Amino acid sequence: MNYLIAGLGNIGNEYENTRHNMGFMVLDTLVKGSNTFFSTERYGSIAEYPFRGQRLFLLKPSTYMNLSGNAVRYWMHKKGSDGGHNGLKNINELLGTSNYCRLRLGIGDEFAKGHQVDYVLGKFSNEEEATLQDALTRAAEAVKLFVSAGADNAMNICNQKQG
Repeated sequence: MNYLIAGLGNIGNEYENTRHNMGFMVLDTLVKGSNTFFSTERYGSIAEYPFRGQRLFLLKPSTYMNLSGNAVRYWMHKKGSDGGHNGLKNINELLGTSNYCRLRLGIGDEFAKGHQVDYVLGKFSNEEEATLQDALTRAAEAVKLFVSAGADNAMNICNQKQG
């Protein structure tokens, strides 16, 4: 079976290492240490990642977050609720459905009222940096669990509190 796994984020140096690009960072973590590399293609960077007899097409859209649907629609044709997420809203609109699995990675809510955009586009604090790699590794494992055990099992396992 083939899977399209889209990690959402924004292109450009100003967005690197921000909460906004966690989707890109999860996919980079997933392929780290493998012989899988991203190539620049139409509407994004794409990599084919084999896993347990499945083919995962990993997509980092080259559109801005709010236009992610263009890239997802293109790659779905070649190969739920949006929760207020503009990237998912755009994907729903362009696909004409919200009937696809979403694996969500929380970025926290440590922002003052009216400063959500600054928080999302902001760099990680020193405390966040200390736990970032663990969070990315767990999210990459959630992608693998999704393929091998289904979305519900993947999220149940990955959302357990770490002791």
